Amino acid sequence: MKKTYFIYIFLSAYLATFLRLFINNNFFISIIGSFLMGFFISKRFSYSIEKILFSGFFSCFTSFSGFIYFLYKILNQGDWIKFIIFFNLIIIVNLLTMLFGFWISRKIT
Repeated sequence: MKKTYFIYIFLSAYLATFLRLFINNNFFISIIGSFLMGFFISKRFSYSIEKILFSGFFSCFTSFSGFIYFLYKILNQGDWIKFIIFFNLIIIVNLLTMLFGFWISRKIT
């Protein structure tokens, strides 16, 4: 991989981080990111473009740490039932949203 692709990955990560701070809603970000990731997975991109999108942009935009911090706050309150419900709900909703994005992308092309 060329050095310029690393610069593109860094720039896409910077853009995603900026958008994440601008939106400032973990659930909304994860839904948008899951949909877009599903949408772009169905496309045929080169290896370099896939790395820029998935390793750069989407990994910073749909940051796992935001999801974990949200669950940590619930767990820290001692509410195990709410923790289990939100944990499963977030994963299921994001997977279904990603599948929907994939499906929409296939229907368009």
